[in-house]
Amino acid sequence: MASTEGKNGLTQKLANFYASLEYENLPPQVVDRAKYFCLDYLAVAIRGSKTPSSAAMQRAVKALSHNGDSVIMGTSLHAAPEYAALANGAPAHSLEMDDVNNDSSLHPGVAAFPAAFACGDIVRSHHRAPVHGRQLITAITAGYDLMIRLGWALDPRKHYARGFHPTGTCGTFGAAVTSAKLLGLDATQTTWALGISGSQAAGSLEFLAQGAWTKRMHPGWAAHGGLVAATLAKEGFVGPTTIFEGRDGFLHGYSDDADTSKLTEGLGDMFFINKVSIKPHACCRYKQGPIDCILEIVREHGLKPQEVEKTTVGVLQAGFNVIAVPEEQKRNPQNVVDAQFSMPFGAAVAIIHGRASLEEYTEDALGQPEVQDLMSRVRCVQDPALEVNYPSQWPAWVQVETRDGRRLRAEVTYPKGDPENALSWDELKDKFRDLTRLVIPHGRQEDIIKTVESLEGLEDVRALARMTSV
Repeated sequence: MASTEGKNGLTQKLANFYASLEYENLPPQVVDRAKYFCLDYLAVAIRGSKTPSSAAMQRAVKALSHNGDSVIMGTSLHAAPEYAALANGAPAHSLEMDDVNNDSSLHPGVAAFPAAFACGDIVRSHHRAPVHGRQLITAITAGYDLMIRLGWALDPRKHYARGFHPTGTCGTFGAAVTSAKLLGLDATQTTWALGISGSQAAGSLEFLAQGAWTKRMHPGWAAHGGLVAATLAKEGFVGPTTIFEGRDGFLHGYSDDADTSKLTEGLGDMFFINKVSIKPHACCRYKQGPIDCILEIVREHGLKPQEVEKTTVGVLQAGFNVIAVPEEQKRNPQNVVDAQFSMPFGAAVAIIHGRASLEEYTEDALGQPEVQDLMSRVRCVQDPALEVNYPSQWPAWVQVETRDGRRLRAEVTYPKGDPENALSWDELKDKFRDLTRLVIPHGRQEDIIKTVESLEGLEDVRALARMTSV
């Protein structure tokens, strides 16, 4: 790998590193994780294509893109690559079951993979050469790594406090470096692509006020924007070379207390793709740990909904405004988006059904008297003890007080799906089959699984994308 020495600026140093990264530099564990998260991305993209917000996105893309043969996953539709990136990123985020990193509090796969698959079509069309599976793995590793480093450097709490959604903001840069790798950009062009991305990085948290669909759009727009940025840079469009460290750059503009040292800490010695989690529950990441605790209490004590007097949930400070307050609003979700970000709703359905899957996060469940009663009995609190190792750890605790006077408590340090408590490959395959069974036939499901498992040997990544079409 080429040295990063001699590149004075922080942005330039990062661009030089990622532009020089080769498949042969990747440890076996990194290659395995890239394939692992590819299967998870395909699961949420295929199933997510059937949500109402995705249908609206697909209609919009059809109106905007009249030509192109890039697959819109889970459908029979096609679009120009840059619009397919948009249409494949948004649905994958709509289920709230996509991968997530704790350090940065963002979802890397739904920004990086849509851009990568779109690049497969661009490269084939313009260069008459396919994107190989090894190239995809390398580009994804780079995209995940930069995206997560940015979120970590910003400090998720500070970024959230300014009203930004890190998946949308940092995702644009992750998609840009992913695209830059696949489009063959050199270090200078990659620096420009990152600089251009800085003028496109967006993502407002205001969706929380009304349960709007805009959060679901953020990774798709990031994939779209990053791909456009890399394409512009490839054609010689000049972007600022100090977008991260500059006076008016990303870190200064999007956080009150950014730590630039985190952007290069351990660069090349470790890859953040190894620190990404899989979601087993269909809701915000800040609810995953508390739901694990509730499910443990339900299983161990045979808890019945009618026995519950009160449920108290310890919630991380960074997630408190996302899932716990305004209290009255969180206890009265008006739509599925509200429910995905309501800790009271998550607690109620977990107690009633012993799970918190897509089947529980429905419009019908919102008005059920049993759900409404249990939501009114949920109280969320902040606990300084939970913050000690945040953001590397996202612990939680739950205490249920029963009507016969018992106090049932459970705690979790690493929620199910974290690298320290990971889903096995077999569990991930089950998640893929469960999410996609209503969209694609069983035989195709197994073909996709086998293709992903041997992704490093795939001659043309477009073959995998086409397997997701219906």
